[in-house]
Amino acid sequence: MSTSPFDLSGRTALVTGASVGLGAGMAIGLARAGANVACHGIVSVDDTMAAIGALGRQTGAVMADLSDPAAAERVVDEAERVLGPIDLLVNNAGIIRRAPAAQHSDEDWDLVLQINLSSVFPLSRALGRRWIDRGTRGKIVNIASLLAFQGGILVPGYAAAKGGVAQLTKALANEWAPHGINVNAIAPGYMATDNTAALRADATRSRQILERIPANRWGNPEDLAGAAVFLCAPASDYVNGHVLVVDGGWMAR
Repeated sequence: MSTSPFDLSGRTALVTGASVGLGAGMAIGLARAGANVACHGIVSVDDTMAAIGALGRQTGAVMADLSDPAAAERVVDEAERVLGPIDLLVNNAGIIRRAPAAQHSDEDWDLVLQINLSSVFPLSRALGRRWIDRGTRGKIVNIASLLAFQGGILVPGYAAAKGGVAQLTKALANEWAPHGINVNAIAPGYMATDNTAALRADATRSRQILERIPANRWGNPEDLAGAAVFLCAPASDYVNGHVLVVDGGWMAR
């Protein structure tokens, strides 16, 4: 039996938005630490699953569109059907829509809030209820953003959603810590993913961003893997309601 506080052997995780980017990086990171991983996506998760399978872990696909308010409960049901009881949840699925606030459409606002925030609660509730009923421990890691602390530019819906994710994290931690359920969040900095393609393509904005990051580079999905493993592992058993910033030093500047 491993004595490592970062060992996830025998644990099973559900990672939403695991097709590419941060979700794929965290899903593979959890598998490296020993977890079996159910991979949620709206497009193929085959590449992520192949990487997890190559590590000798069990994996399975859960396909669903979280813009549908009824999808969350089905995602949890399917993940447990495929891999058995889920111990760990990483709420990573998210989108971004950029537009000046005066031209930001109701449709984009509603879509961003639904996927980035409103789906997080029923996913968490579904597993929190199961863990309480079963009398088992569980861990939830929500993906917030630096925009949980700052307002951003041209992304009012995204900023509002991520601020909500940070507060929901604290609210659930307050209620569920007595049940042995840890709820925490990661606030990634500027990461090289599809969501930031427009920023990285803008030479002026990209330069401005890099000038503020002490690490002098954009982050990558692998940079979140260690933080996700920590917040899912026994090492963080006394960490509750925390928003862990992984930003290359942006917030310190």
